[in-house]
Amino acid sequence: MSETTADPAVPPIVPLDPRLLEILVCPLTKGPLEYDRAAGELISRKAGLAYPVRDGIPIMLADEARKLEE
Repeated sequence: MSETTADPAVPPIVPLDPRLLEILVCPLTKGPLEYDRAAGELISRKAGLAYPVRDGIPIMLADEARKLEE
C-alpha cells in the first residue's frame, strides 16, 4: 500500500469565508479584493498586489504581498 503525501511547496487550498471577502478591502487603496482560490491569494487589481492567504487567514500586509505581473 502506498501513501500519498502533499508537496510542501504547494500550499493546500483552504476555503475563504465569503462573508469575510465581503468586508475585506485592500489596505492601501481601500478597493475591492478578488479571491484567487487556486493561488490562495486575495487580489487587489487597483494596487496591483496579491495578498497571501495562509491557513485560511488573509495576510493583509503590503510587505507580504506579491506584485502582480502586468
